[in-house]
Amino acid sequence: MNHNGNSAGTPQNLFLQGLIDSHCHLDDEAFAPDRSAVIQRAKNAGVDKILVPAYSPAFWSRLHHLCAQQSMLYPAYGVHPLYINACASNWLEQLRSLLDQAVAVGEIGLDLSESAPDYGSQVACLKMQLHLAQELNLPVILHARRTLEDLSLILRDFSGLRGVVHSFSGSLVQAQRLVDRGFYLGLGGAFTHARALRLRATIQSLPLERILVETDAPWQSAESYRGQRNEPAFLLETVHALAGLLQMAPQALAGQLIRNTLTLFQEKL
Repeated sequence: MNHNGNSAGTPQNLFLQGLIDSHCHLDDEAFAPDRSAVIQRAKNAGVDKILVPAYSPAFWSRLHHLCAQQSMLYPAYGVHPLYINACASNWLEQLRSLLDQAVAVGEIGLDLSESAPDYGSQVACLKMQLHLAQELNLPVILHARRTLEDLSLILRDFSGLRGVVHSFSGSLVQAQRLVDRGFYLGLGGAFTHARALRLRATIQSLPLERILVETDAPWQSAESYRGQRNEPAFLLETVHALAGLLQMAPQALAGQLIRNTLTLFQEKL
């Protein structure tokens, strides 16, 4: 399957059904020219459900309208750490008003990239959203760029909170700490890259019942699609790559990944 093709020609032994992309920004402008075709390709590749987390209050309305029109899309709402300066004074009330229609609070978290906003402000924004998720009994979708240690410490104060650390790329010790706190680990195309030796070794030791798969489309394409816009249909290849790494039958792995995702998000999917 190539970027412009459709998976109708996927060999039967590669096809999987019921897949769930646990993290995809399908509302992003990168999909504006051909979003309907992207969704159809995802269906053809066996993807049944797509979780679409918000990242900026400016796009909450756009995401709401998109998910209302497409039954296979499920929204999460939150403020990504890189967008905390885009918040209006009443952002928390706006967020609360949207969450009765959401599967999770997210994408939220911490980011230590060079262009990131003030770190203390990030922490404050994150904690407000974690409290809200705890109050509403919703899972969280977490972003942690070079901040896994800090994030893990913060989560200690939120007992009973559940969620997923998306695009996980940390160590086995960090993974175990998160799993012990009840969290899942989201894996995408990054582990397929040639240089991701440590990540692949870590994945082989992760508890299978705590793994989710994602694309993070339009970003983070797998090795075979490097340089192309990522999209949910490519999840199929990621699952096959993960099955190869774990030495599992793809169908058995897909079934476990689907169960994991449904368990985390419970009756919301």
